[in-house]
Amino acid sequence: MAKVTLRGLLAHKLRLTLTALAIVLGVTFISGTFILTDTLNSTFSNLFSSVYQKIDFQVRGVAQLGTGANATRNPLPESLLTSVRAVPGVGGAYGQVEGYAQFVARDGKPISSTVGTLGVEFDPDQQISSLHLIAGGPPVTGDDVVMDAGTAKSYGFSVGQQVRVLSAGAPPQAFTITGIAQFGTADNLAGATLAAFTLPTAQRIVGETGQLDDINVVAKPGADKATVQAAIARAMPAGVQVVTGQTVINENTSSVSQALSFFNTALLVFALIALFVGAFTIYNTFSIIVGQRTRELALLRVVGASRGQLLRSVLAEAAIVGLVSSAIGVGLGALAALGLEALLSGFGQSLPTGPLTFEPRTAIVGLAVGTLVTVVSAIGPARNAVRIPPVAALADRPADGTGGSTAPARRRLIAGAALAVAGAALLAAGLSKPVVALVGAGAGCIFIGVAMLAPAIARPLSGLLGRPLAALLGTPGQLGRENSMRSPRRTAQTASALMVGLALVSAMAVFGASLSQSATSSVDQAVSADLIVSANGTGQLADGVPSAAAAVPGVTAVTTVYRDQFEFKSTLATVTGLPPQGLADNVILRMTAGSAAALGQGELLIDSTTAKANHLAVGDIAPVKFAYTGATTMRIGGIYQANALIQSYLVSSAFFLAHFRQPSPGAVLLRTNGSPSVETAVSQALARYADVQVQTRAQFEQAQVATVNQLLGLVYALLALAVLIALIGIVNTLMLSVLERTREIGLLRAVGMRRRQVRAMIRSEAVILATFGAVIGIVVGTLLGLALVTSLRQQGITETTVPVVRLILFLVLAALLGLLAASWPARRAARLDVLAAIAAQ
Repeated sequence: MAKVTLRGLLAHKLRLTLTALAIVLGVTFISGTFILTDTLNSTFSNLFSSVYQKIDFQVRGVAQLGTGANATRNPLPESLLTSVRAVPGVGGAYGQVEGYAQFVARDGKPISSTVGTLGVEFDPDQQISSLHLIAGGPPVTGDDVVMDAGTAKSYGFSVGQQVRVLSAGAPPQAFTITGIAQFGTADNLAGATLAAFTLPTAQRIVGETGQLDDINVVAKPGADKATVQAAIARAMPAGVQVVTGQTVINENTSSVSQALSFFNTALLVFALIALFVGAFTIYNTFSIIVGQRTRELALLRVVGASRGQLLRSVLAEAAIVGLVSSAIGVGLGALAALGLEALLSGFGQSLPTGPLTFEPRTAIVGLAVGTLVTVVSAIGPARNAVRIPPVAALADRPADGTGGSTAPARRRLIAGAALAVAGAALLAAGLSKPVVALVGAGAGCIFIGVAMLAPAIARPLSGLLGRPLAALLGTPGQLGRENSMRSPRRTAQTASALMVGLALVSAMAVFGASLSQSATSSVDQAVSADLIVSANGTGQLADGVPSAAAAVPGVTAVTTVYRDQFEFKSTLATVTGLPPQGLADNVILRMTAGSAAALGQGELLIDSTTAKANHLAVGDIAPVKFAYTGATTMRIGGIYQANALIQSYLVSSAFFLAHFRQPSPGAVLLRTNGSPSVETAVSQALARYADVQVQTRAQFEQAQVATVNQLLGLVYALLALAVLIALIGIVNTLMLSVLERTREIGLLRAVGMRRRQVRAMIRSEAVILATFGAVIGIVVGTLLGLALVTSLRQQGITETTVPVVRLILFLVLAALLGLLAASWPARRAARLDVLAAIAAQ
């Protein structure tokens, strides 16, 4: 049987090539995802190791909020640096500060980075410092700065030139570039821009005069490090800890790994979607092949082959196809990783670069998943193969494309309905928890159930969709319509892959449209201000912005918005600070219980969702914790309806400023006298703050919608692979159909059908298949999108919108893609030799 299996593969190379391509693409996506995330992990890990391996200990504040590298810690007094250096066994110690500092390009635009724009101190001791000069020298005066090599290369800066630097507390300041430096061996800190100053200047820039974020320590050669660490700890006051350099490396590496795990999971979800769509193509291909090999398989039974041998033979074919395809996909993973990186960069998600990392796990998972999906998808056709009776070898058996299935239609419909209902239940449970695994399982069950139910409507719906083509193209269109109606189950199976792809695209369209509409509506329901002043990239404004805006003639009310993190009932959250006086001038606060006046008494206001989730009412006492002032309790003074500006927690500005260290405004809301010239005047007054943008409420809403659309575009791009695999399935089915109907096509040519009419017939069938899948997919996807939107109503998606025009566009695009998919099969059918085709069996 091994020889029979190999000969079967060699005899059906063309039939299996496109099936293999579907697996290759899916496994390539999976391998590329692993390679990309492993590369990012390795890049960050090597970077942290190269920087912190030079230090033996780090002195820092005890974590007040959060843990590890992401913890919020109080700064250290600079005087501790002297105390550390005086400890016996300490060979060197230097203090670090880090905060916001952003370079301004020559065109006046701030140089942004998705990773960060950092201001740091420059330690002149190059044996310890993480910054290595590759040009020029260190900063000496308060007007000097060292720029990272990445920014210098990208924006054409060199030693001796002037550059403006933005900081949170002041307008841009001019500095002289005295040096260009690398961070460790990299041009920058994983993509972040770095502005390095003398320690006093860095402290002033980041707002930590006389303070340090931490102190890095190096022990003297030969000193017992454990003894030195203990001695430093004894010399430090309460609230200060001493950890090893390896601890710092581990914390930073762990933090990056956790951040990348979500990124990795998201990409893997799209890769698995592509493989799931590919599974439909595999199932359909093997079903048709088994149906076309009825005589061959029955003859094997006649000469003594057992059912088990036939089953193993078909599954072995699938395993070989899956293994070879998966191996090719794993090999192409590196190209996929580069492609994913370019795709994400094209949507504004810049990533640090480094040598590609290929872990053994990538190959193991890629080979295992690709082979498993192929084999599992072929089980149904393989079982159909063993049911073929030997007597079928004695007479032709009509191939209906079902692989010889004898399962009653009623049983299939009942099973499909049960699976769809079970999927809907799993989806509802997953959305309510939320649990991604349940959502995925529910959606998968729904898709499989719908695919099982689709044959019941394939004949009437194909006939309906084919009527315009029959009227437009005449006989070729009518034949294409009849071909799609001839085998409802094959039509449904072929269209199912496209159904899954377009269902997901449609669900995202409904979700995106609802999210965009909710973003617009939430701004209208949260803010009544005429102008909104915000920062371009940092989220923080200079302290002088509110007063500068207030001084503009025509500005009648100013509301400064503050935001930072605190702990509410031991959970990290964001709290907003607003002034109680004149709050209604710029903010819409709809109270459902209590009063906004409670803000002036130092009480906490929460939104209704938080109150319900935590079973809180006005007058209840809740534990809170602030990094600067520590743990305390607050009385719930009021409950308000969901507000996009304020989010879940609100305190007065005075309370906020008393509990946070050197806070900067997050936004400024302005009420004006309605004059169109006020916006221009405000922009001119704030022009010296290069990172500030002034927007009307309508412009701010448009910016929120643009952000949603950008994210939606990225999702569409990632789902495009699933749609491509679905189109491969259509091409595969049409190719197999041409092979199956060779004699029929020859007879049509013999009675006068022209080549262009043959092409039109095949293309008509492809358009009907694609449109059939698109119609079902759009309907199912719309329902899934509505379910998703409904489940997220408490998370801020308050509007439900079905983008009808966009969904119609998807339908038209599917028909055009079907027409494109038919190009090769149509040309092959038209080129068949008439006499040879008539003689074919």
